[in-house]
Amino acid sequence: MIIDKPTIGVGQAIPDATIHIKSDGSIDAIETKDYFKDCKVIMIALPGAFTRTCSAKHLPGYIKNAEKIRVAGFDKIACLAVNDAHVMQAWGLEQEADGIVDMLADPLANFSDELGISVHMGPFLGRRAMRCAMVIENGILKQIFMEEPLSFLVSSAEHVLASL
Repeated sequence: MIIDKPTIGVGQAIPDATIHIKSDGSIDAIETKDYFKDCKVIMIALPGAFTRTCSAKHLPGYIKNAEKIRVAGFDKIACLAVNDAHVMQAWGLEQEADGIVDMLADPLANFSDELGISVHMGPFLGRRAMRCAMVIENGILKQIFMEEPLSFLVSSAEHVLASL
């Protein structure tokens, strides 16, 4: 795996980038400065939609714990992956995340690059986001739970909730 730049640090502003969300048949381009403004968000990033750990554990944990997350004071739960908006919407519908988790598409890894969480995972997977969870308040990173490669320990919904 090759990581291109240092990962964003606690206390830093979320970088400016364009993400995409598909809803009602259209794809909306959203600026991160607007998406994260004036709210408290838990954002997970993961290697890809429809992948094994992401589909079986990571995203489902946040869907299952959504009410606990909202009670803890969060306005949004977001899931970021280096996939296009069509794939992210389809995966969100399959996972029953619609209306619970915002499925953020980062098709060219621009946002992942700016966050310093993009990684090249070889010829079959290509460029992806590393698995992590971030607590973001008013556009500022407050906590980050970065996984070691091939791990799923610290970015789970249960671990993040216990660490708040």
